Amino acid sequence: MAARAIMFQGTGSDVGKSLIVAGLARAYTRQGLRVLPFKPQNMSNNAAVTADGGEIGRAQALQARAAGVAPSVHMNPILLKPQSQIGAQVVVQGRVHGTAKAAAYQGMKPQMLPFVLDSFARLRENADLILVEGAGSASEINLRRHDIANMGFARAANVPVVIIGDIDRGGVIASLVGTKAVLDAEDAALVAGFIINKFRGDPSLFIAGKDAIVAATGWPALGFVPYFPEARHLPAEDALALDHAKERRVDAKLKIAVPILPQIANFDDLDPLEAESNVNLVRVHPGTALPGDADLVILPGSKTTIADLAALREGGFDIDIAAHVRRGGVVLGLCGGYQMLGKTITDPSGIEGPAGTVPGLGLLDVETVLSPEKRLTLSRGTTREGMPFSGYEMHMGMTEGPDRARPFAHLADGTPEGAVSVNGRVLGTYIHGLFADDKQRAAWLARLGGGPATIAYDELVETTLDRLAAHLTTFIDLDRLLTLAR
Repeated sequence: MAARAIMFQGTGSDVGKSLIVAGLARAYTRQGLRVLPFKPQNMSNNAAVTADGGEIGRAQALQARAAGVAPSVHMNPILLKPQSQIGAQVVVQGRVHGTAKAAAYQGMKPQMLPFVLDSFARLRENADLILVEGAGSASEINLRRHDIANMGFARAANVPVVIIGDIDRGGVIASLVGTKAVLDAEDAALVAGFIINKFRGDPSLFIAGKDAIVAATGWPALGFVPYFPEARHLPAEDALALDHAKERRVDAKLKIAVPILPQIANFDDLDPLEAESNVNLVRVHPGTALPGDADLVILPGSKTTIADLAALREGGFDIDIAAHVRRGGVVLGLCGGYQMLGKTITDPSGIEGPAGTVPGLGLLDVETVLSPEKRLTLSRGTTREGMPFSGYEMHMGMTEGPDRARPFAHLADGTPEGAVSVNGRVLGTYIHGLFADDKQRAAWLARLGGGPATIAYDELVETTLDRLAAHLTTFIDLDRLLTLAR
C-alpha cells in the first residue's frame, strides 16, 4: 500500500518549511511511523552527499536524519545549484544533468517532472508517510505553467497542501489571504489549511487575525507555532540565513573570521564552530574589513570558485588575508576556498565561465584545474596530527603542487588529501563536515588557544530535533494533519 503524503508550501522563502518538516518527521517517527521527506525541486548550494555517491539539498539530509533513515537521492530529485545570478547547475536524481540559465530552465521543467514523480513513487513504496516540502512561494503564478516545485507537483501527485506563513516578518494576514487570491481554483482546492510560524507574544492578540484569514480563505487554521530559537543549532538550507544577526561573544577565547562571498556553498561547515561557547565566529560581508585580531580565517566552499575569487578581491579580502598571514595568523581553505589559496585556477572547459586561467591568492604552492567530473563521496581518515575525521567531498577539479607533499590529511585508504604551507599556517582541504567531528573540532580549538570543546555536536543536533518535535507536537494537531494526508 502506498504511503500517505502531505505537502508544506510557504507564502515565501525562509518561512520555516524545512524546519517544520524536520520536526514533524521526528515527531511522527517517534509515534512508530516510517516517515520519509521529499522535496521535488530545491535551489541551494548547501548540499549533502548520499551513501550511493549522489547529492541532495542539506535540508533533506537533515529531515532524513530526523526520520532516522539514510539520505537518498530520491528525497530531492531536482537540485539547482546557482552558479551566477542567471544560471545554475542542474542535478537530477543525485547526478549533474547540465547547466541552464533561468529562462532556459523553465523550458526544461516538463522534462524534469517524470524524474520527480518517479522518485516520489519510489519513496511511497517504502514508507507510511511522506512529508513533502515546497520551494519558495506558493503564489509565484508567473512560474506556475511548468511548475514542479509547488502546486504543479501537488496537482500531478494529488497531494494535499498546508500553507505556512511567517508572522515574524510581518504581513502574515496579507500573505495568506493574498496567496488564496492568486491561486488557480483547482490549486486552491488542494489546500487543507494553514500554519502560522515563528509566533511571538500573546496568541490571544491574534485571534481576530486568525478569524480574518479563515473567513477570507476558507482554510482552517492548523496551528500557531511559537518562535523556536534553538533552530540556530540546525543546518540552514538557504543562504538567506547568513544575513540573520548572530550573537557576538565578546568574551570568547577564539575569534574566527569568515568572508561571505556571493556563491558560498556548504556553509553549514561553520555551524559546529559557531555553536562553541568559546568561539566568536564573525561573518564578514564584502565592504567590511576582516577583523585584525582574528585567530583563524576560514575560506568556505564556493559553487563558482573563480567568480567568488574575483568578489573576494573586489571586497579587499585578499589584502586582509595577506596581512593576517604576515601577523602569524592561520588560514584554512575548504573546497573552493582551498582552490582559491593556490597559485592558479584553470578552467579549460569553461565550466564556470570563459575558459582560461586566473591567479589565485598564492598562499599555497598548488594549482587547480577544474574538470566536468564531480567527486561525490563520504570520507574518513586522519589529519596530519593523527586525529581521525569523518566528512564528505563534493568538488569539481584536481589540485596539485609542491605543498601537496605536506598533506592536510590521509584518507582511510592512505591517499594524501589537501595541502599545507611550509610554515604550517595555511591549510587547504576538500573535506566538508570536518568540524562536525568532535575530536577534530577539539584539536583545532586547542591548537588555536580556544580552550576545550564545549559541545558534542551530533548530540546537540539530535537533542534539538527532539525538542523541535516536542515543540510542534504541542502547537500543531498531529492527528488532524495525519487525517488530512492521503
